[in-house]
Amino acid sequence: MRLPSLRTVLFWSHLTAGVMAGVAILIMSLTGVLLMYERQLIEWSDRQFYGEPPSAAERLPIEALLTRAQAQRPGPAPTAITLRSDVSAPAAVAFGQTTAYFDAYSGVLLGEPTTDVRWLMSRLRAWHRWMALDGDNRPLGKAISGWSNAAFFFIVLSGMYLWIPRRWNWSSVRAVVMFKGGLRGKARDFNWHNVVGIWSAVPLAIVVATAMPISFSWANALVYKLVGESVPAAGGGGEGANRPGAEANRRRATPSFDGVNTLWATAERQAPGWRTINLRLPNSSDAPAVFAIDAGTGGQPQFRSTLTLDPLTGDVVRWETFADQSLGRRLRSWSRFTHTGEYYGIAGQTIAGLASAGGTVLVWTGVALAWRRFRAWALAGTRVLNPRSDRATEAA
Repeated sequence: MRLPSLRTVLFWSHLTAGVMAGVAILIMSLTGVLLMYERQLIEWSDRQFYGEPPSAAERLPIEALLTRAQAQRPGPAPTAITLRSDVSAPAAVAFGQTTAYFDAYSGVLLGEPTTDVRWLMSRLRAWHRWMALDGDNRPLGKAISGWSNAAFFFIVLSGMYLWIPRRWNWSSVRAVVMFKGGLRGKARDFNWHNVVGIWSAVPLAIVVATAMPISFSWANALVYKLVGESVPAAGGGGEGANRPGAEANRRRATPSFDGVNTLWATAERQAPGWRTINLRLPNSSDAPAVFAIDAGTGGQPQFRSTLTLDPLTGDVVRWETFADQSLGRRLRSWSRFTHTGEYYGIAGQTIAGLASAGGTVLVWTGVALAWRRFRAWALAGTRVLNPRSDRATEAA
């Protein structure tokens, strides 16, 4: 008995994986495209709160800004404040789980963040991460997306081998690296599948592979184990550690903002090129002041740092930059934000989005080719069992 060749085994495994996980991969690829500029779209949706600063005016001191914000929002005390270096940007003040925008020059309440774009992005993320299954079904949805992503990783890797032409001449290479016009049906799908696959293979493999630590705890642990580190405890410096409002339920009823101006000035001097500074307001007079400082676009952990100050003396208790983190933490952050392309800025986001768009084309054309193959096989079987039907069809 002759054993099948490696190419044959890979082809049928490639085809089977694509058919079984095709729907989930299509959903993840399509939502990946729509989420390409998520951060920028959310910021754009709040542009109504931006405005030209008054001539020769300076921003209010942080203490005055917080005092005016508190006066206009009776109820929960401010829990955090965020300022951007952009002189036209408003100040964002968190009150527990809600946030409001204030004019950074007058302290006037401008309103709360818009919800439409945020809601849409939230729904797209739900489809992308767990097939929009909520509640008790969310683990199932996450498992479906995770294992479908793993199948996609195999599909991309095996495709890299299958897309390589068997004969290395210009005619064979051109057929898989260049689109050919005038094709229809199977020939068109085959051409598109090969060309899109060849050009998107490397970025798509990176995007898919870096999603593995997000989907699976064992893959997350593997990132640390590869460099000889233990997995950090949950909540110990994750992505949401510096989000405004994280200590919403542990606030003083009558907050005092004394000394915040001095602490804020220290933070600005510590990171001269900052774009965003967020301060989680201490919940007691002797609690440390923790600043999250970002000099990047928001999704670039290599430009983030954390500054902890003594509220009484203003001394630096801790200054942690990306370079100060362990190799495992840096790799994990790189993986998380390379999946979305944000680690490399707008260019990275664009490449990741285009790779996801390529994924949608690969799924669509791959399933179409599989269907045509199945239909041809079924028709061939019918002809063998009933040869008269062929003659009748030809006569017709």
